[in-house]
Amino acid sequence: MKSHGYVAHDKKSPLVPFSFDRRDPGPNDVVVDIAYCGVCHSDIHQVRDEWNNAIYPMVPGHEIVGYVAKAGSSVKKFKEGDRAAVGVMVDSCRECENCRAGVECYCAKGMVGTYNARDYKGELMFGGYANNIVVDERYTHTLSPKLDMAAAAPLLCAGITTYSPLRHWKVGPGKRVGVVGLGGLGHMGLKFAHSLGAHVVQFTTSASKIDDAKKLGADEVVVTKDPDAMAKFAGSLDFVLDCVSAPHDINAYLDLLRLDGTLCSVGLPEQPLSVAPFAILANRRSLAGSMIGGMPETQEMLDYCADHGIVSDIELTPIDKLAEAYDRVVKSDVKYRFVIDMATLPKS
Repeated sequence: MKSHGYVAHDKKSPLVPFSFDRRDPGPNDVVVDIAYCGVCHSDIHQVRDEWNNAIYPMVPGHEIVGYVAKAGSSVKKFKEGDRAAVGVMVDSCRECENCRAGVECYCAKGMVGTYNARDYKGELMFGGYANNIVVDERYTHTLSPKLDMAAAAPLLCAGITTYSPLRHWKVGPGKRVGVVGLGGLGHMGLKFAHSLGAHVVQFTTSASKIDDAKKLGADEVVVTKDPDAMAKFAGSLDFVLDCVSAPHDINAYLDLLRLDGTLCSVGLPEQPLSVAPFAILANRRSLAGSMIGGMPETQEMLDYCADHGIVSDIELTPIDKLAEAYDRVVKSDVKYRFVIDMATLPKS
């Protein structure tokens, strides 16, 4: 199937227009005409090969929303014209214990990423900075008309990445929760933790974000450059969601945990973080990580957002301004997620 989008040909080249072929849709597939695609910081890491795993040519994008252009003969969830959404993964083995349990993102064989990945036949996958995509209906989500489509796009990565650990560690009323970083991930973690009923403490390096954090649901805001402010929260939190994708001192946040507290890292710095043994020995603390979520939980998250009026705070960008958008993401100069308006994609 003929497609076109924007591509990186190597780690130093700009993203440029690109025509390519996708696989022809089968009976279980849906073809989604992409209306909007979020810009995730992981797009930048991969385009620039900062994780040393890049496969070129690379069409990034895994926060995809649009409309079903075609539904295969065996498809049950969708019909032509329906809203649809596609996230970070587009296939898994479907047979391992994890897949059978609905946590396909932890597939024992390895999930197939939406881009910068190869499917099980070895074919290179191309992502959502494009006019369309072909995906099996199991890995395609329904999207409520209650949700603003553009603002819903980042839910497919930033949303589920923060929702899943909050649910797994049973964040809710009576829990004191810290969210580290107020960016694309952090602002979603803050919204979800507040909505789930926790007492939320937002940690940020920027005093300029205090008012925003409170508007988004923070009960308290700590500027982390102030040692005295940090010290007041030592040993006081049940759970910390670390959303920072840049190098930082993780031990400072482990110190905030009370007995049996957990810090879950969802940010992906390009350099390893150093953990002091005493930071986890004290208070029997746990350091954990979390990926996205399985297909059932991702749909649950989208439905939860529709029911509770939760979307990302976004800035729309035309596709020919991607270089500027990438630079601003790296500088944390966006509130809080760029989304590409695919109406600006050239027709061929």
